[in-house]
Amino acid sequence: MKFLAKWRLRKPADDAETVYVSEKYGVRSLHIGSDTVQSAMRIARPNDLELSYTRSMMAFLLFRDRPAHFLMVGLGGGSLAKFVYHRMPWASTEAVEVNPRVVAIARQCFSVPENDARLTVVVGNGAEYVADAGRTYDVIAVDGYDGDSQVEELSDKAFYSACHECLTAEGMLVVNLWGGDRQFHETLVRIEAAFPAGTLCLPAEKPGNIIVFGFRQCPPGWRWDALATRARELEALYGLEFPQFVASLRKMNRHDRDQLHA
Repeated sequence: MKFLAKWRLRKPADDAETVYVSEKYGVRSLHIGSDTVQSAMRIARPNDLELSYTRSMMAFLLFRDRPAHFLMVGLGGGSLAKFVYHRMPWASTEAVEVNPRVVAIARQCFSVPENDARLTVVVGNGAEYVADAGRTYDVIAVDGYDGDSQVEELSDKAFYSACHECLTAEGMLVVNLWGGDRQFHETLVRIEAAFPAGTLCLPAEKPGNIIVFGFRQCPPGWRWDALATRARELEALYGLEFPQFVASLRKMNRHDRDQLHA
C-alpha cells in the first residue's frame, strides 16, 4: 500500500500511537495505531458510507424512526457524523473523540464540517463524557477501536450502563464490534446485561464487523413482512442496502418464520 507522505503524522518517541492517511483507487483511508482501516471515504462521494460496517450501523433506522439527537463516541474519519449531517437535516449530533490529531485529520482530509448548530465535535474521553452527559439521546453510536482492539473503557459494563441511562425511552445503543476480537463474547455479554430489554446483532456484509443494537425499552417482535416493507422505504430514502440488513438479522438472532425477536 502506498502512503501519502504529506498526510502521515509520525508519532513522537514517547507516543504509543500513530495516526496516518492512505489513498488508493480513489478511496482515502484513516489508520490509527496500525495498518487496519479505521475509516474510509471515496473522494468523489465524500458524504457516502464507504465501509460496509458503517452502512450496517445505520440499520438502527429499521427500528427507530427519525431520531433527532445523536451521540457518537469515536469520530474516526467522521463517516457516520457526515452522513447524519447531510442526510438527516432535522437531527443534531455530538461526536466525542479522544485524540485531537484524529479530529484535525477528519477535518483536513475527510470533509468533516466545522462545529455549528447541528454538529459539535468534542475532544475528550468518551466514557467520561457519557457518564457526565446530563442529557438524553435518541441514538448513541460507539465505534472506539484503538489499533486492532476495542478501547477498554468503551467495553466495560459501567460504560454500557451509562449509555443505557443516557437514552430516551425509545432510544438505541449502536456498537461496532470486531468478531475476531478475543473479548468479543465478553463484551457482548456486558451489553446484554446493561440492556435487559433486548439486543440484536447484525453481521456486516464484509466478514468481521458485527453491529450490536441495544434497546432502552422492551421492543415488540418485528414481523418480517413489516421489516421488509420498512427496508424498501429506507433503501429508497438513503440508498443503503436495508433489505440485506433484514436478511442478515436472521443469522445471529432469535426468530421464527414470522418474526424477529430481540
